[in-house]
Amino acid sequence: AYSFSNLKLCGSHVGVSIGEDGPSQMGLEDMAVFRPIPGCVVLYPSDAFSAEACVESAARYQGLSYIRTTRPATPLLYSNTEPFPIGGSKVLRRGDGDAATVIAAGITVYEALKAHEELKKEEIGLRVVDAYSVQPLDKETIVREAARTGGRVVVVEDHFPAGGLGEAVAASLAGGARLVHLCVRELPRSGKPDELLAAYGISASHIVRAVKGLLQP
Repeated sequence: AYSFSNLKLCGSHVGVSIGEDGPSQMGLEDMAVFRPIPGCVVLYPSDAFSAEACVESAARYQGLSYIRTTRPATPLLYSNTEPFPIGGSKVLRRGDGDAATVIAAGITVYEALKAHEELKKEEIGLRVVDAYSVQPLDKETIVREAARTGGRVVVVEDHFPAGGLGEAVAASLAGGARLVHLCVRELPRSGKPDELLAAYGISASHIVRAVKGLLQP
């Protein structure tokens, strides 16, 4: 950063979602390493097309950038023409009377979408935001969507509590919301990806529980 290097970095084994390789392979503090660096962009795509578009955005950017990629195969959410500009986000689900907003990135976007479907069965609306640009964050969209759901926000990320998406969102909302931060809060162990997402509190069922908790008086 101090020599204004035009350097692009990619982390490929991140979070408990990598599964059986175990904790020595799980990057759970990587966003906390890169977010504080002046001028460093942090992008966290969720599918193949968003990954390709984020690579293009990072390549066009003059300066440091870090792309956090997901190891497990993920379904396609976007088209190959969808732009992913630095500083943007995608609102994937939105409805009148949504009870809360869930903000996710990477692998947890899919858990948020599963939670949306589960809550829909109970006639509870859940707004889903893919915050693929972690640094700089799309503060305008996040503040707007949070306000439209009564300030009830759940952030879910496959990362330790410090320095990741949750802290970025909390700083953007500046105390103007009821925020639940779901993240990995202990040293993980080896297992299957779905088992680990559930064991460490960042699965769809935990999102559903967090949303229902926010609806309590």
